[in-house]
Amino acid sequence: MQPSLATSVHKVQQRDDVFLLPPPDQLRAMTLGYRAGAADLLWTKLILEYGIHWQEKRAFPEVTRYVDGILAVEPDFKTVYEFVDTLLLFAPGGATPERAREARAYLERGTRERPYDATVWLHYGQFIAFLAPSFLKDKAEIERWRIDGAAALTRAVELGADAQRSLAASTILSKAGERKASVEHLQRAYAMTDDPDTREQILLKLRMLEATAEAADATSVVDREWHGRFDFVSRSAALLIGPARSPAKCAGPASYDTPGCSRDWAGVIAERR
Repeated sequence: MQPSLATSVHKVQQRDDVFLLPPPDQLRAMTLGYRAGAADLLWTKLILEYGIHWQEKRAFPEVTRYVDGILAVEPDFKTVYEFVDTLLLFAPGGATPERAREARAYLERGTRERPYDATVWLHYGQFIAFLAPSFLKDKAEIERWRIDGAAALTRAVELGADAQRSLAASTILSKAGERKASVEHLQRAYAMTDDPDTREQILLKLRMLEATAEAADATSVVDREWHGRFDFVSRSAALLIGPARSPAKCAGPASYDTPGCSRDWAGVIAERR
């Protein structure tokens, strides 16, 4: 009995796995409202199966079924968007351009489901700008992906990601001939960071692009006002409070055009240039 049983087991291991996972729409209904718990359970099962397939050096084509199921019950499940590219591309059997496009589609969905999450935008931008092109073959498509990645990195910095990422994004845009977009991005990044080393690097990049450092002038105006009046609060809080205005001098609608009575930072910057 043992030889025949071993032969049967060996044959079974060579076949594709059978996953008893309902379609996404039905799976959402079957959670009975416990969607967060179901998403955690499915994620745990996905990681377990991924590890087993790696250990046994077997392909795992059903990974997208699990991902679709998780996103059906919890569309903004952040952990999926942080690791979906790894699950799709770094698996036994190797990666293909189609897998890279699938990963990008999932990450783009992440930016829609979590539009103000800097981490999701950063991961998306880094993937399509630096990692995904290595899996593609068409040069025109690679160039488009890199430009899109630079735009995503720009958005991540605007949402609070490390301003150092702006340097990489500007390099990609410059190589693609998008000088204006690169300059605008660097100027915004300069205005949003307080780190002196990062600012110095951004200014150096602007000089290389032969661009005027308008953001540096604007930031110095804001910083002088901030340190002079609100040094005990954060820079973001000072920006929210706004510029100083004299209650007596700036009272009434007639003071709208009076110098020194600007109601926003743009007016103060324009006056002091």
